[in-house]
Amino acid sequence: MNQIRNLTKADYEEIFALSQFAFQYMLSDEELVKKKEEAERHIIWGWMENGKLAAKAHLIPLSVNINGKTFEMGGLSAVSTWPEYRRSGMVKQLLSHGLKHMKENGQLLSYLHPFSVPFYRKFGWEIAFSEKQYTIPMDKLKGTWSADGYVRRIESDIELLNGIYRTFAMNYNGMLMRDEKWWEQRVLAKKSMVAVCYDQHNQTEGYLIYSVKHNVLEVEELIYNSLNGWKLLLEFIANHDSMAKEVKMTVPEDDNLPLLVDEPRFKQETSPYFMARIVDVLAFLKEFPFEPAPNTSISIHIEDSFLPENNGLYQIHQTEESSAVSYQDGTAKDNGGVNCTVQQLTVMLLGYKRPMELYKAGLIQGDLYSVEVLEKLIPIKQTYFPDFF
Repeated sequence: MNQIRNLTKADYEEIFALSQFAFQYMLSDEELVKKKEEAERHIIWGWMENGKLAAKAHLIPLSVNINGKTFEMGGLSAVSTWPEYRRSGMVKQLLSHGLKHMKENGQLLSYLHPFSVPFYRKFGWEIAFSEKQYTIPMDKLKGTWSADGYVRRIESDIELLNGIYRTFAMNYNGMLMRDEKWWEQRVLAKKSMVAVCYDQHNQTEGYLIYSVKHNVLEVEELIYNSLNGWKLLLEFIANHDSMAKEVKMTVPEDDNLPLLVDEPRFKQETSPYFMARIVDVLAFLKEFPFEPAPNTSISIHIEDSFLPENNGLYQIHQTEESSAVSYQDGTAKDNGGVNCTVQQLTVMLLGYKRPMELYKAGLIQGDLYSVEVLEKLIPIKQTYFPDFF
């Protein structure tokens, strides 16, 4: 009998055997112990075929910041199938099961890192985060940064680092609200170097997590809450010129380091990264912090082919003080307003793409006035996701 079953610690051998095969890696005994510890926070579902694991999906309960507000998010991870069972609809059933669980548990968003973007688009996810990667010759960072303060390497201090991180996260949409276990198991798991910068009044302004190997300084995380802190950390990186010939780092899409250096012609690549989807459209719209607007109304008709309960007409009435959202089912019609898929709604509300961008690309439809109203209602904020799962 084929069925979806909640997997437990008793299934770890099968779970990690499939993960290692599907994602082509081999865990040492020590690494396997750590993976099992991480999995304790996961909800893991398996599609069973004659009592054996054929396919699986992990759900990680997380929370993220959107326009200064915290939303519960279900992170999908390690979705995989043994090759003899592929293309038989097991993953589709697991995704449907997972989204139902998320909706029932108030997880209004879901993220995943795709093995194939077209595959997950069929189920309502869309690229919502890109990452910009720099490869910088060290001599291009050398110079006078004119920063006030100092940098010190420290032992891992999660409370200190998390305070700096949370302030930085308010500047972007979609960043995780990390807990202590996430810091221990994901962010600081590599035992890399950690440095913190302080201003002239001994107040923290940022931190750097990095490693130096084979003449390359790799920045794992660069977080700062002031221009001075940013410059202090860049100067600190440049002071490794006797150890490294180049620097590799991943930064937000709106990073402006090329404006600060004398020679900005270094390697810069921007590529799609994580996907996201709204799980419960009505609940998300009711919670979403739209921009204040006096007596502004708009209609949005949403199409969600994988979760048809999201299909329908949503009417948003916004004032200076509050939002009111109403819903009519998929049979409702409106001659005006905006028409879009759940994928496009997700990227607009998260801030990855603006309504006018999508309208000009033919990815949303409607009258121009309604698109302009939606453009005004959605806060402008860059998405960024420095984590991985």
